[in-house]
Amino acid sequence: MKLALGTVQFGMPYGIANRGGQVPHEEAATILQMARQHGVKLLDTAVGYGESETCLGRIGTEGFDIVTKLVLPHPMHEAPEQWIEAQIRDSLMRLNRQKLYGVLLHRAEQLNGPHQAAIVRAFQRLKQAGLVEKFGVSIYAPDEIAAVLETGVVDLIQAPFNLLDRRLLTTGWLQRLHAAGVEIHVRSVFLQGLLLMSRRAIPERFARWNPLWDAWHDWLQDHPDQSAAQVCLGFAHACAEISRIVIGVDGAEQWRHHLITYGALDAVTWPDLSCDDEALINPARWTLL
Repeated sequence: MKLALGTVQFGMPYGIANRGGQVPHEEAATILQMARQHGVKLLDTAVGYGESETCLGRIGTEGFDIVTKLVLPHPMHEAPEQWIEAQIRDSLMRLNRQKLYGVLLHRAEQLNGPHQAAIVRAFQRLKQAGLVEKFGVSIYAPDEIAAVLETGVVDLIQAPFNLLDRRLLTTGWLQRLHAAGVEIHVRSVFLQGLLLMSRRAIPERFARWNPLWDAWHDWLQDHPDQSAAQVCLGFAHACAEISRIVIGVDGAEQWRHHLITYGALDAVTWPDLSCDDEALINPARWTLL
């Protein structure tokens, strides 16, 4: 099972297509139970996801591996090693866990900053103590990868990957990371829900890419046997190098739909919608539109 559950919506409203806000605690518990029943093994969260870690800890996460993320403060006013260890222990307490499957730096460039040696020592100690199994980074573009790999300490990389943003594949990094033994998790397979919206629902600020949206929805109309969600999930699932596909959900019904969709990915095809325009494929830049 490659599908993993992203839990940012358990702690805060998130996503351009999110109309329901933060997922209520009771509904989050239902979502986790559905994940167990369908064989989902990994939960993705972060210190910066509002109440997400606390919510997960209250519900109970037995049977799941957990990956969390943290951002080093700037400037760093205390010893980085002690700060990192304190953060991880706080996450473990909130999550009610004894260990974490993975911890990612939310900003990859921090691994190559002035605290690199301290970061490496901190995670080596955390691994030796059995508190963390894998250490890695969350990236936003493939040009961040080479520098972090040179450190020799990265076990896990999370990156965006979808029908538009194929840079991991087209740059060859997908194959190179896999060959190097680095575990690959991908996110944003629905581009925060843009790829699941009806043609009319796509916000006007994305109008400069109308030819792309027209091509996508024309293709879907010509392939009525395949839903947008099927195609998006199928595209990522078809890459053998990808270990986990992290998706967030607004509620139990949406999660149920995605689980059913994921279980029906036979013979899925997809159009060529590759796009290198970071103004579109990097949601962090959408505020500038």
